[in-house]
Amino acid sequence: MDRTANAVWKGNLKEGNGTLDTQSAALKATPYSFKARFEDESGKAGTNPEELIAAAHAGCYAMQFSHFLAENGTPATELDAKAVVTLIPGTGITGSALTVVGKVPGIDAAKFQELAEKAKAECPVSKALGAIKVSLDAKLG
Repeated sequence: MDRTANAVWKGNLKEGNGTLDTQSAALKATPYSFKARFEDESGKAGTNPEELIAAAHAGCYAMQFSHFLAENGTPATELDAKAVVTLIPGTGITGSALTVVGKVPGIDAAKFQELAEKAKAECPVSKALGAIKVSLDAKLG
């Protein structure tokens, strides 16, 4: 299974800009730029690679965790997963901090934590991010 995305960049690093397209068309001519990546903390100037990695990590993690919960006989009503990817200019991406709040009827806190950690370890995106620190804060909600 292959998934594709295309990036077009015009100009130099600081004044240039680009667009991103994905196979699914979820992103279609989506703008990205130096400003969006390094200067605009509001996130309104367009997307950036770190935001896309965070989205991929949160989405993959939620899917993996839901699978383990269902296998346990305690399917989730809802999982609210978030990933915060940290970029240090000049150093690179240093971490992805996952948080999840789960509505999971019939599960105790210890089993919830165990499966949350298992999902962090086995999520394909977590595995792909093996060069950085991946942390997890999981809570029943």
